[in-house]
Amino acid sequence: MATSNPEIAYEFLPLLRVYKDGHVERFLGTETLPAGFDPQTGVSSKDVNIIPETDVYARLYLPMKLTENSKNDKLPVVVYYHGGGFCLSTASSQNYHNYLNKLVAEAGIVAVSVNYRRPPENPLPVAYEDSWAALQWVASHKNGHGPEPWLNEHGDFGRLFMLGVSAGANIAHNVAMMAGNAASEVGVEILGVGLVHPFFWGSKSIGSEGVSVSTDLVSKSNNDRLWPFVCPSSPDNDDPRVNPVAEGAPSLVGLGCRRVLVSVAEKDLLRDRGWMYYEALGRSGWTGVVEIHEAKGEGHGFHLFNLDGENAKDLIRRLAAFFNS
Repeated sequence: MATSNPEIAYEFLPLLRVYKDGHVERFLGTETLPAGFDPQTGVSSKDVNIIPETDVYARLYLPMKLTENSKNDKLPVVVYYHGGGFCLSTASSQNYHNYLNKLVAEAGIVAVSVNYRRPPENPLPVAYEDSWAALQWVASHKNGHGPEPWLNEHGDFGRLFMLGVSAGANIAHNVAMMAGNAASEVGVEILGVGLVHPFFWGSKSIGSEGVSVSTDLVSKSNNDRLWPFVCPSSPDNDDPRVNPVAEGAPSLVGLGCRRVLVSVAEKDLLRDRGWMYYEALGRSGWTGVVEIHEAKGEGHGFHLFNLDGENAKDLIRRLAAFFNS
């Protein structure tokens, strides 16, 4: 008798399962929320298709403090890249949506959360390409003549930032490296980049990576497997896109922004990579300003799961100051 149960091709537990018919079953980051008005923060959001040929969209956020004031009040523009190991979560994921409502309200920014395509259906570098295209779409509004009124009317493109968490921070770094390439055409200067718990890795362990400070999701074994899984065309954990300080990697002097804020968490397995990046950028000859902050007693992505915690509030305050200073 034929069975209706699809055959499993392979698994990356506890993240996802891939079936031979091409279907991908994700086990984490699947809870979503619609765009709209959030009464708790006064933030409005909407989804906009920004790359029609690939159905890549962005969720835009606008704070009430702006909508209640004059249209002449321009706010910093923050392009946001969500995390999830490149292969989980979306711009409509519950944790990211709730967090951005809080951040936008506190910081007084216009945020553009990019819904890039994900592995394994779309292996890297697709997410980098989508994220670069999204930045170019945002930059097309710099003179007030782009397709999106919220950006035309409310965005201050003299204060353009990128922000990412975990894999999203990795994307933000790599897009900034692309922006620093003289051959690239962004059309607008990126003032700063915020890297929260950035996913960087390497073939050799550093610092505390070999000891038991990890969680089930952020473990050394999972991290060793992740990059080869999401980027099968270049599975080396010393690929400069995942290990920007690897031997032979492009110099960080080419980072295409003026300011960088690195945020790490004391109990995050990725902590030491964040510190290494901060130190390497500082001695690279890059002429910008880099700062780092460590949240004591916290693990990876803590701010997404406890919005009212003191360390989460402190991170929002630091990001708000970074965007508005």
